[in-house]
Amino acid sequence: MSKQAKLYLAVKCLASVGIILALFLLWEQFFHPAFKPCSINSSINCDAVISGVVSRTLGLPTSLYGLLGYIIILLSAICRKKKLLLGTAAFGLLFCFWIAYRELFQLHVICPVCILCDIDIISVYILSLLLVIKK
Repeated sequence: MSKQAKLYLAVKCLASVGIILALFLLWEQFFHPAFKPCSINSSINCDAVISGVVSRTLGLPTSLYGLLGYIIILLSAICRKKKLLLGTAAFGLLFCFWIAYRELFQLHVICPVCILCDIDIISVYILSLLLVIKK
């Protein structure tokens, strides 16, 4: 397997993880389950993303943007569209940083699932840069 194929495979795996994380946040937001594995205490929980001011962006659930972004990332990796992959990852990275800023500095909350999404999108962005640089 070539190095480029390995990079695309890694992006596909990370995009799949991102889709699962976004679906989890959407599920929590829509169904409000009694069991909340993400809620540890008042400072470490996903409530800010599920029901707080960060829960909606431009009228839509914030996690829906993540879901759509990760789907585009997955499809661009499958179709090997490097520029689309890099552009979507760059937008996703900026979007995640904006959400993280609001959570940490405005709401004073840490969302464990969002931290995983941040790590995921940073990894996707780095891999997409490697794919674009190594033609």
